[in-house]
Amino acid sequence: MKSVRIELRHAPEALSPIHEGICSSPDLERELILGGRAVDGVETITSFVYGDPAAYEPLVADRDPVREYEITPVEDGFFLHLRRELGPEGRSLLNALAQDTVVVVPPIAVRSDRTMRLTLVGHPNDLRTILETVPEGVSTDVLWAHDELTVTGGPVSDRQRDALRAARGVGYYEIPRRNGIEAVAAELECAVSTASELLRRGEARAVERVLDAGP
Repeated sequence: MKSVRIELRHAPEALSPIHEGICSSPDLERELILGGRAVDGVETITSFVYGDPAAYEPLVADRDPVREYEITPVEDGFFLHLRRELGPEGRSLLNALAQDTVVVVPPIAVRSDRTMRLTLVGHPNDLRTILETVPEGVSTDVLWAHDELTVTGGPVSDRQRDALRAARGVGYYEIPRRNGIEAVAAELECAVSTASELLRRGEARAVERVLDAGP
């Protein structure tokens, strides 16, 4: 099995109406599709949208393809439950992703720069087929690829995770900083140089993941 993170870049005419609305509204940042499925041309998804619900609702209210929706506002955005009929562009993308061994790992990031980012796991031949059969008007870019199973650009090791937790616990990330790297090393019972290396690598992985999913 192989893991890949890909970016789908849409030409303006290839955007779905909802994606086009996210791109054109200054009050919508991005949508993270947390899960869903499509049956007989009807898609049901749950997602989290960073932005103003009032800016998003006109994209789904009283629209013919939308069968039902529910918006639940929370801090920083809102959760969305949506059932809609897929247009030709949506069916083409699902067909491209429907390979025997491939699993789409959520979330799928729908971004305001006309791109989508998603992680796929499967056999190399099936992954290659997806990259070669995307719909017209959509181009692909491989952001990273791994020969082992993973869902991030570089997994944080258990030791790096322990270092990040220790740093947070001693106030290393507070503003102003409550304790320095020496306190982190003491918590981990290791040398200062070792603690510093663990933090740098863990922080790099965490930043990579945030930027990969962000706008």
